[in-house]
Amino acid sequence: MISPIIFIFSLLLSSGHAAVQDFCVADLTAPESPAGYACKKPENVTVADFVFSGLGVAANTSNFNKAGVIPAFVAQFPGVNGLGLSFARLDMAPGGATPIHSHPGGSEAVYVVKGRITAGFVSSNANKVYLKTLKKGDVMVIPQGLLHFQVNAGRFPVQAFVSFGSANPGVQLLNLALFGNDLPTEIVAATSLLDVPQIKKLKAFLGGTD
Repeated sequence: MISPIIFIFSLLLSSGHAAVQDFCVADLTAPESPAGYACKKPENVTVADFVFSGLGVAANTSNFNKAGVIPAFVAQFPGVNGLGLSFARLDMAPGGATPIHSHPGGSEAVYVVKGRITAGFVSSNANKVYLKTLKKGDVMVIPQGLLHFQVNAGRFPVQAFVSFGSANPGVQLLNLALFGNDLPTEIVAATSLLDVPQIKKLKAFLGGTD
């Protein structure tokens, strides 16, 4: 006769096995929802969904910030859907910097491969700044949702790889949030203490309107 404990354990194993879903590769043809992408049908999943080859090429740094990022988020890398992680490559030319920004959906870890980076973030507690110049081999973590930045701290190009604690960490650029939209200049001036002429200059540069 089978003991009650063994019988219950067998039921748990069988029901748990039935409920297991090994992965949920994103179906990028379906609309994205706040909960993420729907899963591809298993018969349509291939090994290519779990491989991203784009981080081996340098990002374009021929821009105003002299910095470029190649994302490997769920939209580019469907295999990370539901796994709570994603990746990116950061390149910065001499004098380059990433604008102050935040990732509302996930924390970040920056690993320096080449060059030196001055990186920092601002806490929401008393606006304390945590700032460090990183060299090759250093890793810095940036908590989710906090404003942060990276600056090339040397005379040579910088290369870094970034991981995120989300398949879709999102990004919000502080300058674009303030000046790259149709938020009225008067409201920006009242809430930021900036002069109206300076606000209009930044709006014109970043594509915002009065």
